[in-house]
Amino acid sequence: MNCAETTKSYLPRALADNACFAIVAPAGPARLDAQKAAQWFAERGYRCRIYPGVQQAEGYLAGSDAQRLQDLHAAFADPEVDAILCMRGGYGSMRLLDRLDFGLIRRNPKPLVGYSDITALHTAIYQRTGLVTFHGAMLNADLLGAKLQPTESSLLAQLSGLLGEGDQIVHPADFALTCVVPGLASGRLLGGNLSMLGATLGTVAEIETQDCILFIEDVNEPLYRVDRLLTQLRLAGKLEGIKGVLVGDFAGITVAALAPLLEETFGPLGVPVLAGWRSGHCDPNVCLPLGARVRLDSERQTLALAQDLFKV
Repeated sequence: MNCAETTKSYLPRALADNACFAIVAPAGPARLDAQKAAQWFAERGYRCRIYPGVQQAEGYLAGSDAQRLQDLHAAFADPEVDAILCMRGGYGSMRLLDRLDFGLIRRNPKPLVGYSDITALHTAIYQRTGLVTFHGAMLNADLLGAKLQPTESSLLAQLSGLLGEGDQIVHPADFALTCVVPGLASGRLLGGNLSMLGATLGTVAEIETQDCILFIEDVNEPLYRVDRLLTQLRLAGKLEGIKGVLVGDFAGITVAALAPLLEETFGPLGVPVLAGWRSGHCDPNVCLPLGARVRLDSERQTLALAQDLFKV
């Protein structure tokens, strides 16, 4: 499957009042205050169901591969679960890729929310099912960590179906954006953590970028490593045919330092590039619908939906 405009997306249903969030940990471990989590959801009119692997840890993994995979499958299969929210990133999602039941996921389309290491799941699920997923706030660091708006509001607005075709995904005005290459483009928004996009080349989660708006972000990577990762994507042919680039937060690197590399990499392609978007390992952390058609105007510094995100 590629991300051309003709690709069919499988859409979940928007959240209703008293919707149930599954809390899963497909990657690294984190301590969770279950009572605090339940209270957070209740205050917003929702419920949560915490899966067993969330409370486990095996070194740098949140429980065994079998447990993490079982939790993810169970969350998709459970008819009472309306959305799936990841605890954190770290590492571990890649270890599940060759055992994911994509048929189960296709039959039970639900919003999957997370970022960082969860990029591997986002990409694999879209490539194999067409399901739109959400690069957005995770439970521990973002939601229970009380990050600035619109971290929470952008997530809940999108999951509740409040944004549809033609609506802009609003970027916080207090944080400046930079037009690296001017232009207007439309395509499916795909991508995520740049390190994960490089690591999953040659796997079931290898990103197909034709006709896409490519989104990238990362954390704790010095500029030369970002250069190496972008070069890896270029040499793998993954920059050929992209329509535009949305550059999220690169924690530890300023946009001013990153811009020359972005211009060198993407300028010859003649595609619009907008940098400084507050999505990723940052505060605030704006939610993005991966796999959805969007319109990017880098000169006007806007990103708008070109489709509805949920079944009517």
